[in-house]
Amino acid sequence: MGSDLKQRIALVTPSYAADFERCKLLCESVDRFVSEDVDHYILVDDGDYRQFSALSDNKRHVVNEMDILPAWLHNFKQGFSNSSRKVWLSTKTWPMRGWHVQQLRRIAIADHISHDAILYCDSDMLFVRPFETQNLWQDGAMRLYRKPDAINSDALEENALHFDWTRSAAALNGLNAPSFPAHDYINNLVTWRRQHVLDMCQNIEKSSGRDWVSAIGRNRSFSECQIYGAYADGVQNGEGHWHAAEGLCQTYWSGQPLTREGVEAFVGEMSDNQVAIGVQSFTNTAPDVLRYLLAA
Repeated sequence: MGSDLKQRIALVTPSYAADFERCKLLCESVDRFVSEDVDHYILVDDGDYRQFSALSDNKRHVVNEMDILPAWLHNFKQGFSNSSRKVWLSTKTWPMRGWHVQQLRRIAIADHISHDAILYCDSDMLFVRPFETQNLWQDGAMRLYRKPDAINSDALEENALHFDWTRSAAALNGLNAPSFPAHDYINNLVTWRRQHVLDMCQNIEKSSGRDWVSAIGRNRSFSECQIYGAYADGVQNGEGHWHAAEGLCQTYWSGQPLTREGVEAFVGEMSDNQVAIGVQSFTNTAPDVLRYLLAA
């Protein structure tokens, strides 16, 4: 791959309190394996800001959602215990859960940084191989994960939400209803052009007649990756991107908690082009089981 040293990439990670130790492990892996001195932004809600501030340093910035999302969007705990789940309420959107608002933060941060592109890293993944972000560029174009025709009848039983996400992504961008099979843009390590994100928000506002946050939030479910993919390919016709069908991250989506031996076997399945692994937090795999990878 070619590189363009004039381009700047920011790493962005939405997270929350239950993922703090996993996010801390991700940060350590960035410091260990990402070769460039890159800015890393961790996006959290107001209640988690103090805890995550411990991760801040000269290149790692913890961002409070109150500084990047509209003041009319408020979060509340549904119960009275510390373990109660939060819900985000407003008069402009459906009630939203944390995973909805994490997606809005990922979009909103583009208006508060000046980098050329954004590399989104989920907080339950970590880098395990040396990685140069400049290799994401090819002749001025940025890598875009796109798995062709992956949303099809075979995927309907597995995850019907993918169909809804793809339809709403097209509608938000003012595009015709999509046909299926359709492309899948969802991964836990993806790159977007920052200016495309800003232009996408303007396009959504033009198409919907609403601000982009409420336009997206009026959908019961949505995928920010599908929304961006619909914009990048459906509106911009792929300009500024080159497509890659293989994810950079090998992901353990579900199953029993991994043991040290299970992690070693899982890492052994990585392709030569993959640089990270993701172990979904709901598998309850302990972060300490993964820590040895940082010393490898």
